Amino acid sequence: MEYPPCIEIDPPGDARYTIIWLHGLGADGNDFAPIIPQLRLPEDRQVRFVFPNAPAMPVSVNNGYVMPAWYDIYAMDLIAKIDVEGILRSADYLQSLVEAEMAKGVKPENILLAGFSQGGVIALTTALRSDLPLAGVMGLSTYLPKTVPVDSPVPRHIFQAHGRMDDVVPRAAAADACRRLKDMGHEVDWHEYDMAHSVCAAEVADITGWLLKRLD
Repeated sequence: MEYPPCIEIDPPGDARYTIIWLHGLGADGNDFAPIIPQLRLPEDRQVRFVFPNAPAMPVSVNNGYVMPAWYDIYAMDLIAKIDVEGILRSADYLQSLVEAEMAKGVKPENILLAGFSQGGVIALTTALRSDLPLAGVMGLSTYLPKTVPVDSPVPRHIFQAHGRMDDVVPRAAAADACRRLKDMGHEVDWHEYDMAHSVCAAEVADITGWLLKRLD
């Protein structure tokens, strides 16, 4: 599987931190690039943003239509058959991006993973399978399939956000993931909003507050 080049946005000067942010099904790396100015992060944090692009593949739930996807989705029931192989393949790819940032001189504890929907599954899976001391992980409007092996003993700082009217990833699936993550010993900062499968202004403000704590 070939992954297209990432969209990379550098700060003035050398980066102290890196946020690798994955888009959702059918989108691309440009999807979250406009959020950077909305985050209003101080320039002295020197944050580098990396927005990966998912490869194009046939998606079963969409009658095999080819679109950017981190893994296949077989049915609208997210707890039915899960493309574990595809999830782990993309998680390995994200891990390689983390290692590429480290090779550029960014410390692992200054690297943060983020993802929306499908991208959130990959961000969470990668963080929960890695032994690196990452800064944290954001799972936005996402879930965590129980069949995906996540066995790293490293406790994580996790920002999890979901819409109460989400008709793509049910709130119950996100809440179940939150409970499981806490049971595994991770610190989860849970937020929910009156929105559908999207991102809202209140969420962006909460993300900023959380990032300022993690990137300090």
